[in-house]
Amino acid sequence: MAGFDIKKIAEELKNYDGDEVRIMEVCGTHTAAISENGIPSMLSDKIKLISGPGCPVCVTVTAVIDKLIELSMRSDTVVLTFGDLIRVKGTSMSLAEAKGEGAHVKMVYSPMETVKLAKEDSDHNYVFAAIGFETTTPVYAMVLEEAEKNNLDNLKLLTSLKTMPEVIRYVVKNGGGIDGFIAPGHVATITGSDIYKELSEEFGIPFVVSGFEGAQLLLTIYSLVKMKGKGGFKNLYKSAVKEEGNIKAKEIIEKYFKASDASWRGMGKIPGSGLILREEYKKYDAGSDMLDEDNMPPGCRCADVLVGKIKPCDCPMFGKKCTPDTAHGACMVSTEGSCYNYFVSGRR
Repeated sequence: MAGFDIKKIAEELKNYDGDEVRIMEVCGTHTAAISENGIPSMLSDKIKLISGPGCPVCVTVTAVIDKLIELSMRSDTVVLTFGDLIRVKGTSMSLAEAKGEGAHVKMVYSPMETVKLAKEDSDHNYVFAAIGFETTTPVYAMVLEEAEKNNLDNLKLLTSLKTMPEVIRYVVKNGGGIDGFIAPGHVATITGSDIYKELSEEFGIPFVVSGFEGAQLLLTIYSLVKMKGKGGFKNLYKSAVKEEGNIKAKEIIEKYFKASDASWRGMGKIPGSGLILREEYKKYDAGSDMLDEDNMPPGCRCADVLVGKIKPCDCPMFGKKCTPDTAHGACMVSTEGSCYNYFVSGRR
């Protein structure tokens, strides 16, 4: 932050009286950080912050949940998952509800726990719900590497892996008119910043890679306001994000996964926006193919929220039938979800 007067920047953002600027962040951690730092209250009413499709739990289709539930009901299979996903509803129930009916579902804190459990218990198959973006995909590749080293034939992944560039293209073409993007900091540490520079050049919309501290986010928003209508690219997270990204992480992803089409909650199938296991590693797949069906709960408008067509509080279920304790849609389940963060911070 050296060289920037953050107090002056904050004052300019609060008093901004130009044309409306619609800025989207496409990182769940950014969504949470914006709420936690009270950023919306520091901005002029003419600067609109919109939460995009950057939370992996929020964009997972119901078919994936249904498949995990089906697997967990088998007597010889244990499904392993992170905390947020366990509460997302499939067509008829969530993994948490299935567990209440006797399904074998276990919450873990690291994908590498899958390896330990599979090694110690050869009588059961262990299926890890590999949900995420480029940020977590290298860890899933490391799980596969350990499975290969240890000849674990009772360890599998059910994958729903997404990549950022193509969904950003989808949002630009189908969303609510975005004037600038806060590029995803965590994803950019893996992919590098060049892909966001290319997107900026393609659409003439500014992109700024940001860190997660309040002052960094204010500087990022300030930069995007100044760049409105001009396009351009900045990397304000150079301590972690390089132009070329993390070469080793990209290499291990390339070894085990290949690009594919992917289905996004409420958005359908977006060409080239996902990753699937390569043919030579299909023995570790728990049935990830053709999981496209997305039976969103009646009245849920998560899809419109994710592309910036409406704010979370504009959904008729927000704060009524849909709260963090009685989540109706995936955006209210995850702590990185836009609806959850609007609710807990009182954003409007």
